Amino acid sequence: MPRAKLKGVNTVKKRLSDGTVRRYYYHRASGTPLPSDPNSREFLLAYAEAEKARPKDAGTIAALIRSYSLSLKFERLATSTQKEYRRILTKLEDRFGTMPIAALASPKVRRIFLDYHEEIGREHPREADNRMTLLQVVFNYAISRGELRDNPIVGLERLHRADRAEFVWTERDVTGFMKDAPAELQQALVLAICTGQRYGDLIRLRWADYDGNAITLRQRKTGARVNVRCLPTLRAMLDGMPKRGPFILTRPDGRPWFTEKNDKALSKAWREHARAAGITELHFHDLRGTAVTTMNEAGLTPQQIASVTGHTFKSVLTILERYSARTQRLSDAAMLAWENAQATGFANPLQTTPLTAEAVWKKEE
Repeated sequence: MPRAKLKGVNTVKKRLSDGTVRRYYYHRASGTPLPSDPNSREFLLAYAEAEKARPKDAGTIAALIRSYSLSLKFERLATSTQKEYRRILTKLEDRFGTMPIAALASPKVRRIFLDYHEEIGREHPREADNRMTLLQVVFNYAISRGELRDNPIVGLERLHRADRAEFVWTERDVTGFMKDAPAELQQALVLAICTGQRYGDLIRLRWADYDGNAITLRQRKTGARVNVRCLPTLRAMLDGMPKRGPFILTRPDGRPWFTEKNDKALSKAWREHARAAGITELHFHDLRGTAVTTMNEAGLTPQQIASVTGHTFKSVLTILERYSARTQRLSDAAMLAWENAQATGFANPLQTTPLTAEAVWKKEE
């Protein structure tokens, strides 16, 4: 018997490691978990009890944080992102949870947040930025729901400046890493550079996503669906790999590189081998920027690159600005194009005219 549509019930879907989807139900106003069967008598009774109880944090920032964490917007985030956001939201609630929402209308409240930002930022600038960025997200969500009029920390200047323009995997880096790397790490590198996909999507790629010619996936972070035609190198590797299970990238024993609670195993193994190979500045996620840079060097337009990687057009331009502005191959290609351009041919034969000794003497006079 289908249940009546109840207001104020949040449904959270979670994909388990075996691929199945489980639904969890929460009373939105109080955050109270509800029974798993929405058609049961127990569900209706639990809902009625939750309706009676007024949340203790009503009217505070803690209520705004709870509202966002139970939202569909939060639910659609990748599992790893949700986990990180919950960690940060807990820190924010510990510090600001009891602050009344009404206090956010005061122009003086911005200074409180700025002081907190600087306090954390003295030792952990990136963490400080992440906390403030997520608090802005919470406030913006509250504004969209009519619970808040203005965002008191909009336009906050970041403390951490990340410039990875020099952190591109060069041919020398790749060769050094591949030399003594286990097969499973070599496979991960080839797959990453040849597709330009994120770490979280690569470790979850299934053999069913590969049709012998292309890889098709829906990205976990953005929901974008991309179809990547495999380069001959990648296709040869995939066709020659043993299929130890449903996932393309696996540990030596065939287990996937991720579990429901942890997806950092490949990253850890990668980091250990990179250090052993003398590569300390580059990370796995730099391979995505390297792929974008390589495609750009091959002459692909930003629109074409975005169709492969799933980035927005704006994001591709940002990555190119960070990663590829200083690569030697781009510089060489630019100068070669300039050298062969007819429109600027006047610059190529330019030479200085040597002065005779008499001319130099007259010039000095």
